[in-house]
Amino acid sequence: MFPDKMADRVAADGFIAALDQSGGSTPGALRLYGIPDDAYASDAEMFGLMHAMRVRIMISPAFTGAKVLGAILFEGTMDGSAAGKPVPAFLWQERGIVPFLKVDKGLAPEDNGVSLMKPMPGLDTLLDRAIRLGVYGTKMRSVINASSERGIAAVVEQQFAIADRIASHDLMPIIEPEVSIKCPNKRGAEALLLAELARHLDGLPEGRRVMLKLTLPDVTDLYAPLTRHPRVVRVVALSGGYSRQEACAKLASNHGVIASFSRALTEGLTAGISDDAFDAALAAAIDEIYRASADKC
Repeated sequence: MFPDKMADRVAADGFIAALDQSGGSTPGALRLYGIPDDAYASDAEMFGLMHAMRVRIMISPAFTGAKVLGAILFEGTMDGSAAGKPVPAFLWQERGIVPFLKVDKGLAPEDNGVSLMKPMPGLDTLLDRAIRLGVYGTKMRSVINASSERGIAAVVEQQFAIADRIASHDLMPIIEPEVSIKCPNKRGAEALLLAELARHLDGLPEGRRVMLKLTLPDVTDLYAPLTRHPRVVRVVALSGGYSRQEACAKLASNHGVIASFSRALTEGLTAGISDDAFDAALAAAIDEIYRASADKC
């Protein structure tokens, strides 16, 4: 669905909203939204409440392509509807926002200081369905908890191997090897990650490009070389548990990197406030993140 126009949109000014909380992170996201655990009795009810929150964001007049380039969706959100349309179609046709899909199935137990992604049975079928619904790209997350050369190499190897499968479906992969902000030697882990990412990027075939979603680094502009790499479309940053204020401050000092925030985007949004108050709070959050993501030459 208009892949060339979507590619142009992704290259423009703005940021990417992460609306892809999965089973493990959904209860916490709902609590922050003001919905306690005892408000639902099943996973289906929980995901229904989460979908309602996401739709409330997507249909808000503040949530448009003027400042939001793309939105990363959970599988159930992709399959749902907003304002009577399939979510990907609503985002692109009504909002000018490029839809992406989270495709990983969660994290494997930690080994060598990292958590690789769990196996993804049915990935090719999921990708085919995403294409039919008008999705432009995908996202998949691993986690790095320690400055482990062996572990970080395994994370990047797995990410690029699956990105190759995704690219074979003509979808844009977002590679997300998250370095935990609690990592004891976060600076060292990020240096190892930079080297591994650069090595794998250099090995990509001619014409192959990816996006990178990375934790805001301890060393300012550490990832600047990646933003200029010919195989990289965009480098986006996750908020990773930082408050919006702290995440935006860190983002603003890293040139060429834009936001892809989840918790920092929805900070302060609650189920009990009026639609007018909700829209105003969301607009303020979008403005703040957009300013921090603005091109910084």
